[in-house]
Amino acid sequence: MARFRFRLQTLRRLREIYRDEQRARLATAFEAERILQEQRAALAEEASVLADSQRQLMRGAVDVNLLLSAQRYHLALDVQAKTLTDQAAKLAEEVERRRQALVEADREVRVLDKLEERQRRQHFEAAERADAKRLDEVATTRWEVAE
Repeated sequence: MARFRFRLQTLRRLREIYRDEQRARLATAFEAERILQEQRAALAEEASVLADSQRQLMRGAVDVNLLLSAQRYHLALDVQAKTLTDQAAKLAEEVERRRQALVEADREVRVLDKLEERQRRQHFEAAERADAKRLDEVATTRWEVAE
């Protein structure tokens, strides 16, 4: 029986490499999302600490300069928070694009896998038919010789 050889093996390997690259790109985007989330949490914590310090300033003798500085800093934190929110939205879009690219690359690999499986099964079935035909011929030849 002839050995099965999938002629599109090189193409499948290239598609597997591309799929793995897409997985790595998606993992990078997830890592960026995680880092951005950590930055947003740190910023929220800093804003909370600032609000607590502003309340402390209001309890005692009011220093207007300190309150104005705290207010300016609070506005700067708000701008940073808005920037991080905008970045998070853009990053979410990029993650979705990369996820779709991975899904497509994975689909292309699965298509070739199914094709190989079908061709392997057809090869096996053809080999089985050829073996059965040879056995029938041998049996027929022996039967004719025996008569």
